[in-house]
Amino acid sequence: MKKTLLTAILASVLILFAACGGGSDEGEGLLEDGKLVVGVTAGPHEEVLEKVKELAEEEDLTIEIVSFSDYVMPNVSLSEGELDINSFQTEPFFDHMNEERGLDLVKVADTITFPMGIYSEKVTDIADLEDGASIGLPSDPTNSGRALLLFEQAGLITLEEGLGVNATVNDIAENEHNYEFIELDSAQIPRQLGEVDIAAINSNFAMEAGLVPGEDSIFIEQDSTFVNLIAVRKENEDDPAVQQFIDIYQSDEVEQFVEETYGGSIIPGW
Repeated sequence: MKKTLLTAILASVLILFAACGGGSDEGEGLLEDGKLVVGVTAGPHEEVLEKVKELAEEEDLTIEIVSFSDYVMPNVSLSEGELDINSFQTEPFFDHMNEERGLDLVKVADTITFPMGIYSEKVTDIADLEDGASIGLPSDPTNSGRALLLFEQAGLITLEEGLGVNATVNDIAENEHNYEFIELDSAQIPRQLGEVDIAAINSNFAMEAGLVPGEDSIFIEQDSTFVNLIAVRKENEDDPAVQQFIDIYQSDEVEQFVEETYGGSIIPGW
């Protein structure tokens, strides 16, 4: 009698466990809820993802897009499980966030490249910049270093050697024209452009503000290696849904969409 009762209890537990998904492959993975939740920043990243979403529907893959206005929350939200994937950042920024915040995120693919540009409402040529001019640049570490490399590329300053994207305003070796460097929130720089003489602006934020990088910038990044990427939590890097998403994103259809829509202001990076 006791053995029969124990057997019945164990059977009930196993049925309940199976119903909840434990020990079964069915329903597991990122598509357990029937969709992929993908985080992007507003602007071109979101526009490209809308095209990806459209193509995914043809493959019976449902994508929910979550748009952010900053560079921090898409990684935090991914780490906390609110997103399945994000697509918005360069690898140097991604590495910095992973280390600084202790996130367990991994890169799984490349996406598009946004050349950073220098913009101004006061001058139309870098050569017209006066001594002591104010220069705006992003305040987050990797984009700040990227902007400083851009200023060096434009002949405005010289940086200490070997620092690359890790350079800060304190690493400016030569500033013979005594330019004043003002660090600002990346997303806000287009709105504050009139308050400085020139500023470095990430192309996604520039385009969101109605600027055309290839036409409106007075200097643009040459041979950019800052390709954006797709990131997931490490536990999901081999999920079949992730590979399906990558295949759609890196398809000929998306490449054509990027080339036709942005006319060289944004470049397919895969």
